[in-house]
Amino acid sequence: MDEKDIQVLIDGVVHYFHSIVDKGTEVGTPYLAEYEDPVIGDYTGVIQISGVRRGSIYFTAPSAMLSHILLKQGEPDRSPQVLADIVGEVANTISGNARRAFGQEFVISVPSVHIGPQVRQKLALNERSVVIPISWKQYRAALVVSLS
Repeated sequence: MDEKDIQVLIDGVVHYFHSIVDKGTEVGTPYLAEYEDPVIGDYTGVIQISGVRRGSIYFTAPSAMLSHILLKQGEPDRSPQVLADIVGEVANTISGNARRAFGQEFVISVPSVHIGPQVRQKLALNERSVVIPISWKQYRAALVVSLS
């Protein structure tokens, strides 16, 4: 991935949060992840990528942030299943926006959602994973991109 590709994903994050939540979302400086210590929140939505590029994109966030997003959307139900649904929706929307920019050869799966840190064993990260930090209100989340 080059800077232009990363910018497409950053733009997708900004667009999602500005249109769904509000304009108070900030995207931090992307950095290379340490394979041994991936960034994991309470809920993680993973999208597998195939086609010309292979790997995964995942969005991970704390449950409090997801609950607050649901509150902003007017959703009263904050059960674990609804939190899982929203983290999958965020991952899917951001990946779908990337697919539009990267073309039909950028094939995305339906999201798989994982609760808790046990998702570490299920992530197929490569040594060039990029973490895109996301801040909204007092919450911290991340979009992690691991493509070859």
